[in-house]
Order: sequence, then structure tokens, then C-alpha cells
Amino acid sequence: MFGANSSSLTPKFFILNGVPGLEAAHIWISLPFCFMYVIAVVGNCGLIYLIGHEEALHRPMYYFLALLSFTDVTLCTTTVPNMLCIFWFNRKEIDFNGCLAQMFFVHMLTGMESGVLMLMALDRYVAICYPLRYATILTSAVIAKAGLATFLRGVMLIFPFTFLTKRLPYCRGNFIPHTYCDHMSVAKVSCGNFKVNAIYGLMVALLIGVFDMFCISMSYTMILRAVVSLSSTDARHKAFSTCTSHICAIVITYVPAFFTFFTHRFGGHSIPHHIHIIVANLYLLLPPTMNPIVYGIKTKQIREGVIKFLLGEKVAFTQDT
Repeated sequence: MFGANSSSLTPKFFILNGVPGLEAAHIWISLPFCFMYVIAVVGNCGLIYLIGHEEALHRPMYYFLALLSFTDVTLCTTTVPNMLCIFWFNRKEIDFNGCLAQMFFVHMLTGMESGVLMLMALDRYVAICYPLRYATILTSAVIAKAGLATFLRGVMLIFPFTFLTKRLPYCRGNFIPHTYCDHMSVAKVSCGNFKVNAIYGLMVALLIGVFDMFCISMSYTMILRAVVSLSSTDARHKAFSTCTSHICAIVITYVPAFFTFFTHRFGGHSIPHHIHIIVANLYLLLPPTMNPIVYGIKTKQIREGVIKFLLGEKVAFTQDT
């Protein structure tokens, strides 16, 4: 089970225990997760296809939405298939390097998801506060560079997780009480000092989550000031209605994220461990599942595109900033 090197005991594989304490209910727990995963894959792939296929949706707001959909569907695909194998077939083993790879992609993609939501807030700020310069500010080149910067930020900040986790000795065993390889869940299996992992994990959370939330808050503060200053009630309603889908996406993403983060560090003994695990899985599954639904319901242009695709009819797209 273990292979030794000069500095530590390294397990050949970890065993993911699923949801501790609810093993008998794994089949029932898997059903809603499987249903949500199917909706997430179909919905997000459908959005990507629709945005790429319909020329009327070739605009900055929808490019960022396509990037969010790609991030979401990739994120849930890194964890859910393996989780369903645990629930359905009791296949709990995961290779040590495979676990590190899963850990890297989970944290990198959640960081990228947060970054894309921040970019979408900046997009709404430019659209509402500088409508006449919207197309010249957010060019295709700027969007591509912003997306690349968000990706590279996630890679550079999360990559050290793999080295910090790999250096630890694992002499207590290889059982992880989780459905996927989370950074601190893996580190806590170690018999070594993982204080550096905890400190660096907190720093990354501040650099990504807090920074992105600050930018989102500042964007919406300036958007609110611009909307309130409009003289027409209809203009105020129209301007703010373009933000409702994004605000819903922010709430869906950050509420379970903050719950997971704070309870993991400050409420570990007061909240049952299986609640931590279920909420951690919802944190990865809820945004990919709900974002296509929210944008499909709230965004008129996407509704029109879906109707056109399903019915094969020509639908005049409503142009909206």
C-alpha cells in the first residue's frame, strides 16, 4: 500500500469513503447528484453551442457566459463520475497522483469560476456605465486576454498545492472521509505538520475569493449609482434587469462556498461531518446545474435562441446591452 522515499511514506492510492455515516444511503444520495450532473452537462454544453452557433449572441456578455459554462461543466466532470462510482460500485480507490491531479483541477477550476464571475461583473459595469464605448472597450482581444489571465492566476496559485501535499508523510493510513480529493481533506490524513498547507490555503482563498468579491462589490456599487441617476423608471428597470442573472449566479456560487470555507475552519465540531461533505459536493454541482437554468429563464436572447433551435423557427433576437 505504501512506497517509501527518502523523506516520507507515500501511499500508492487513497480510499475515498464517500459520505461518512451515511454509507447505507449512498444509492439514494447518488440519485439527485446524478440528476444534477446530467442537467449541468446538457445545460452548459447547450449554452456553449447556442452562443457559438447564433451570431446574435457573439457579444462580450455571452462570451463570458460561454467561458463560465465551460468552466462549470469541466469542474463537475472532474468529481461527479468518480463520486458515482463510489456510490454505485463501491469503487473507492484513487491513485495517489490521480488524487493530486483531481485536487489541482477542483481548486483551479473553482478559482477560475470565481474569476469569470468577477469578469462578468466588470462586463456589466462597462455596459451600464459606458454603453457607447462598450464594444470598443471589451474587444475580442481584451476578452481573450482576461480569460487567459484568469486561467493562469488559478494555475499559478493552485499548483503549489500539489507539492505541499506530496511532501507530507502518510503513515496514519490512506482513508479520506470525502467523495473527492480536497486539499485539506488529503492533508489531514497525513501524520506530518500540515500547518503550511493550511496557511497557504487561507492565503489563496483571500487572494482569489476576497479579491474577486471586492471587485464584484465595487462594480455593483458603481452600477447602482449609475442606475439610480437615470431619470426614466423604465431605463432604470431595463439597466438593472441585465444584471439579475449574474447576481443569481453570484449567490448560487458564493453562498455554499463561504459555508464550506468557514464551517471547515471554524465550525468543524458543531456541524456533523456528513453535512460538510454534502454541502461541499453541492458547492461543486449547484452552480453548474443552476446557471444554465437561471440564464435561460432570465435572459431573453437565450430564451429566443432556445426556441429558435427547438422549433426551427426564425426568431428576431432582441438586442440588449
